[in-house]
Amino acid sequence: MATLQLAWRPFRFRLPQPLRTARGVIAERRGWLLRLRSTQGQQGWGEAAPLPSPPEPALLRQQWQRCAAAIAGLGSSLERRQLEDRLPALPAPLAFALGAALAELDGLVGPAAGGWLAPPASAWLLPAAAAMPAALSDLLASAGQAPLTVKWKVAVAADGEERRLLEQLLQRLPAAGRLRLDANGGWDRATAWAWAERLAGDPRLEWLEQPLAAADRDGLWDLARRLPVALDESLREDEAGAAGRAGWAAAWPGWRVCRPLVDGDPRPLLDQLQRGTPRLMLSTALETGLGRRWLHHLAALQWRGPTPCAPGLAPGWQPQGALWSEEPAQVWQAAGCLGPPFSPAPRPSAASG
Repeated sequence: MATLQLAWRPFRFRLPQPLRTARGVIAERRGWLLRLRSTQGQQGWGEAAPLPSPPEPALLRQQWQRCAAAIAGLGSSLERRQLEDRLPALPAPLAFALGAALAELDGLVGPAAGGWLAPPASAWLLPAAAAMPAALSDLLASAGQAPLTVKWKVAVAADGEERRLLEQLLQRLPAAGRLRLDANGGWDRATAWAWAERLAGDPRLEWLEQPLAAADRDGLWDLARRLPVALDESLREDEAGAAGRAGWAAAWPGWRVCRPLVDGDPRPLLDQLQRGTPRLMLSTALETGLGRRWLHHLAALQWRGPTPCAPGLAPGWQPQGALWSEEPAQVWQAAGCLGPPFSPAPRPSAASG
């Protein structure tokens, strides 16, 4: 059996500006980079960065401690078959890192598969609450006649204030523009239905993203009969466990938001997109260059499929520098220059985006 050498390197960075959501605030990202090397000298790369939700300190620490313990348990040398056997039981961010590296070693992506694909134009992520109108003005001024897809985080401020801001957004968004509203599960049914009644029939609305709590399946189904609804947290947080989530996801008729870096081994998603599975939207988890090339590649495959849509790459919300290079070795080197490893139990500063 083939023996693989594993090496991990921690990274940490702050966002240019905090991202406010109904679940909390994302101010920084931290995780581990992975280098997987075969006995023939081939290399595969991955990134593991938990995106905890909800932002409760105990759950946050639990996520980090579980990832740190799983990394330590893998060791630095492992047989390929053993790694594949253990991968499904690992935390989803670690499963992504390892699955991504294995896919690269196997030539499923990268030069052996024709190269990494460039993504289509992204949707633009607007800041929450009162910061939205100024950002929208800047975006409209810079976009000119180019078609726009905008995403606005809601359920962050008072509902009355956000409803007033919505009217401003609708007045200014061009007829050819597209709108996504992301509540991150922060609305109750009455609030969601009030927004639905205002937006139903507006051709610019692409969808309401996770308007209700993840477990409110009946409420989500009812809303989806009135206007387009996309699921995000419902695909990851459910008391029924992975099997229950998978069954519900398969039955859901609308869009599903895929965040590859926190959804586990990316090889099944790669296969789905290559086969043209419809209504999958690719979205960022605010990754480094190692994860971003995967996100870009998958978004390009989605665009070639039967239901192309703008991915959620959050342009402008990530820093610049070597940590976001397209060259894996540069990303790896940049992480090594960030200082000593951080604690696996960081302060509670991140939430689901």
